[in-house]
Amino acid sequence: MMETLLAQNIVLSDKDFYRISDLVYEHCGINLHTGKKELVRARLAKLLRQRNFKTFQKYIKYVFADKNGKEFSILIDSLSTNLTSFFREKQHFDFLREKFLPLLMERKRKNRNFRIRVWSAGCSSGEEPYSIAITLLEEVAGQGRWDVKILATDISTTILDTARKGVYGPKRIAPLSGMQKNKYLMMHRVNREKVFEIAGSVRNIVIFKHLNLMKDWPIKAPLDFIFCRNVMIYFDKPTQQSLVNRFWDLLDSGGILFTGHSESLTGINHKFNYVQPTIYMKP
Repeated sequence: MMETLLAQNIVLSDKDFYRISDLVYEHCGINLHTGKKELVRARLAKLLRQRNFKTFQKYIKYVFADKNGKEFSILIDSLSTNLTSFFREKQHFDFLREKFLPLLMERKRKNRNFRIRVWSAGCSSGEEPYSIAITLLEEVAGQGRWDVKILATDISTTILDTARKGVYGPKRIAPLSGMQKNKYLMMHRVNREKVFEIAGSVRNIVIFKHLNLMKDWPIKAPLDFIFCRNVMIYFDKPTQQSLVNRFWDLLDSGGILFTGHSESLTGINHKFNYVQPTIYMKP
């Protein structure tokens, strides 16, 4: 209770807020407008408490003084929202299974090309890329030898560590079917509590990497589809447009871009064809 009161008493001035928001925007394109000021104060107040700073001014000076960038990475982690779940936005996975993957695999078989390449941009704690991996493994099972790889990236080094571990509690794995749990998870007990670890067959096709979407992308084209969901909501329109057009360049002809349910390409100059809400195809 006392810690909560102390956090509430830490004042974030407009000057310090704009300094933080400018720094974050320059680094990773996240647009912290004035309506986010209280959110920034509340989240960073915890860091100030942990490091025994009584003012944001002193904390900001501390962040700038950290030459290896670790403290700035922690600041970004604190401001990023890492809300996700297995098979979140189910319509995307239905579209993959029922429409896109059967046609993609048929086309690739005709061309003697058995590679499937995917990017989960903003993978958070791993549920999204693991869900994609399970979907792909189910589709290619018994259909010959396919070379499947999923690149999973995030700006948060902390959340990537969680994703790499691939260990989740019972509530987190609830969206998986009984068959999927038996086939793709391994149950352990930690302090008498059940936890579930992603199986090697799934891990083997997912590669986790730290990546800032505003910087260079060491990614080779062409990709078959990209998931970038609930990431662009943090960016302004010019940043969104730049990002969408960079995705276009990476996708193969017929490739798909999946965006979040609260995101739209309306107002963005792009060359994608609209398929259905939050699903766009490169002709």
